[in-house]
Amino acid sequence: MITKLQAIEGRVFHYKRSATTCDNWRRNGVTQTWKTRPDSFRVPIKHGLYDYGQIRETDVEYFHMEDECPQ
Repeated sequence: MITKLQAIEGRVFHYKRSATTCDNWRRNGVTQTWKTRPDSFRVPIKHGLYDYGQIRETDVEYFHMEDECPQ
């Protein structure tokens, strides 16, 4: 699980797909934050050439940092 600070500063995130594999997702832009919702954020991410996504405050439990990878 990542924190808001890790999401703002991190470049590479891992998504645990199964018990033995993790996918590498990398930052694809600037983290968006809001003044009216201080706990909310959105990190644009990219996997490979054609897969795009985002990490929001509701999705942090599915991602971890590259150096914290259990594999």
